[in-house]
This record gives sequence, structure tokens and C-alpha cells, in this order.
Amino acid sequence: MTAQPVSVVIVSRGRPAELDLCLTGVAQLDHPAFEVVVVACPAGAAAVEARPDRASIKLLSFDEANISAARNLGIAQAAGEIVAFIDDDAVPEPLWLHHLCAPFADPGIAATGGFVRGRNGISFQWRARAVTGDLRERELALGAPGPHVPDLPPGETVKLQGTNMAHRRDLLAAMGGFDPAFRFYLDETDLDLRHAAAGHRIAINPLAEVHHGYAPSLLRSADRVPRDLTEIGASIRCFLDRHCPDAERDRAWQRLRAEQRARLLRLMQRGPLGADDVSRLLRGLDAGWRQAEKRSPDNEQQPIGAAITPFLAYPGRPGAERVVLSASLGQRDAARKKAKRCAAAGNIVTIYSFSRTAFYHRVRFHPGGFWEQTGGLFGRSDRSSKLLKFWRFTARLSEEASRNAGVRGRTGA
Repeated sequence: MTAQPVSVVIVSRGRPAELDLCLTGVAQLDHPAFEVVVVACPAGAAAVEARPDRASIKLLSFDEANISAARNLGIAQAAGEIVAFIDDDAVPEPLWLHHLCAPFADPGIAATGGFVRGRNGISFQWRARAVTGDLRERELALGAPGPHVPDLPPGETVKLQGTNMAHRRDLLAAMGGFDPAFRFYLDETDLDLRHAAAGHRIAINPLAEVHHGYAPSLLRSADRVPRDLTEIGASIRCFLDRHCPDAERDRAWQRLRAEQRARLLRLMQRGPLGADDVSRLLRGLDAGWRQAEKRSPDNEQQPIGAAITPFLAYPGRPGAERVVLSASLGQRDAARKKAKRCAAAGNIVTIYSFSRTAFYHRVRFHPGGFWEQTGGLFGRSDRSSKLLKFWRFTARLSEEASRNAGVRGRTGA
């Protein structure tokens, strides 16, 4: 079966270094037909212009603090049958698009999502969740390999994560894309509820993995401490106005406000915030709620037309050879130099560097275009495994390469 062409849309504002790393990861996607659309601020646009693959990237300049409006610009340029989204501070595994788009073989699937790993490259930041119109969420127990189409009770729908999702372009465009009333928060969740209202089905494929860094922004620090909650308050108001019954709206707001306050108090106890910060942030949350009364969600968004520009195929690395390198602590620098050369030659490369310790493992994608997993020979990679297990080096190397094969591909692939 011929793969459906995919448009990968990346929105970036104020994070040019992260965008450059994201694009280096996207450049290694093992998928036969995709294009890359970047909607970026001037600094991000300059980073794209400096890349050797610039001619293969659709680039749009946009410097407003509104991710929904930026994504809609990307959709307007997207010429693929499927539109996939990833954040500028994330990196996809090489088989991301392969797994993310697999559910679209069923013509009844409107959108898909995958799993997201956090900054240590091992622990999951996001798996699968359901959400309701009053913003109650719950975890969905979906295991690999998938894909899964969750059978949810009335009033619930799958909640996708904006840094790892895809939609059929024709449906997404007919719905008008994302609502610009949601400038930063709940933009994709609003779309999920609109899909559900239209009877559209959403799938989750756990093997569609991205690594998300949570880079700092004007609205949060690198350790996820909020700097301003105004837009969160405004988005909550817009969401509840559209999706929550009138009689339940005030109660939902009070619950959500209490949850935000509890989160801030936990951060104050941990140290990043003081009492004055908590008061200031809550004032911003309340101000956003009030301001959003004049920012109603658009229940009649105008459809987005056909793609403005033709499909611009990105070369990617379909069928690329997988190279596995191993190194002890003292061999790490030499292994990295070799990995960079192999990656430059078009291979998908992973270094496994184990010390004779029980240190927990970490995974990182390097700017040089290769993956590196570090940690103790006897330490955990899967955080649910035994705290300490004795291994021979070759057996541990085989185990970790096999664990990653579903998302990164096998040697000799």
C-alpha cells in the first residue's frame, strides 16, 4: 500500500536552537513521502535559512503569540493528505511518522496521536488520556504495540498532545483548523472535542514516539514553573464556554482554579515560587478568565482552502541503515565522533555507553544527528524494571537495541 503523503508542521517562537535540533531529528524520519512546513519568528526563520536542507523546507514568518493562528498558517501551506504536528522543542524517533500515520489506513480515522517521552529520554511524559467537556481527564491504559481506537463512554473523547498528533487534512481544513481564541493552551483539546461532536474517531499508536524537552518560554521556565497564567485562565474560559453545559460551568471553573492553586502551592513548597509569586500568578489566572469574556470561541470558523503551495518532498531517510555503536566511559568521545560521521553519511545511529554502575539510563539526541543512551550496565532503562540487575555488556547491548527497535528500527533494516 502506498503511504499517504504527510505534511509535518512545526511552529517556533523564540527557540531557534531547539528548532534546529528538532529539524535535525525530522531530517532522519524513515517515511517515504513527507514535507516539512515551519512557521517561525525571525530568529527561528534565520535558523532555518542557515540549514543545508533549507531548499526542502516550506518556511513562513510569523511572530505573534498565538499557536493556533500559526498552525492554521501551516495547514494552509500543507499539501499532504495527513498533517502531523510536533513542537519545536521535541525530537521524533525515526519511525514516528510510520507509526503515527498507520491508523489512517482505516478511512474512518480522523486523527491520531502517540506517546511522548520526557527530558531524560526514558520516562513517559504523556501516554494516552481521555477528556470531557468540563475538563476532567483520566489516564487510558493502552499498551504497545497498538494502534488503539479507545471505546469511550458518552461525554469523553481522546485527548491528543499537540507535540505528537496528526489529522486528515480535508477534515481539519473543513473544520477551520485550530481556533485562534486558544492562543497557547487547550488549542488541541478544543479540536479533540470538535472531532467528537462531529462523530470523528481518534486513534492512539504508542509506538509513535517523540522526545519532548519542555524548553523555556515566556510563559514557563525550563523546569515547568509557570511565569504567567493569564492565557491559561483565558483558554479555560473559552473552552468551558464552548464545551461545558451552562449549569456546570461555574463549578468546573472553581475546580480548575483550585487545581491550579494547588499546583502553585506545591511549587512554593518545593522552592521555585514564593508566596508573592503564587498570588501574582493567581491574579493573572483570574484576569485571563475575565478578559476571555470578550474572546468567545468561533463556532463558525471559516474552512481552510486547498494547499497554497504544491507538495515539497523532503528527502528524509527512508530505508536508512541502522548503525549501533557501543562504548565504555573512556571510549565515549571517540564513539561520538564516529557516530557523527556515520550520521552524516545518511545512517541512523545509536550509541550505547554503559559504565559499570547501577546509574539510571538517559537518552539524548545530539546536534550531530545521532542518539546516545548512557547509564549503568546494571541500572534501569525501563523504570518499572528491577532496581539492580547484573548483565554482561553484550547481553545488555542486545537488550537495549531490541527495546528501541520498534521506534528506531533494527540494525540491517
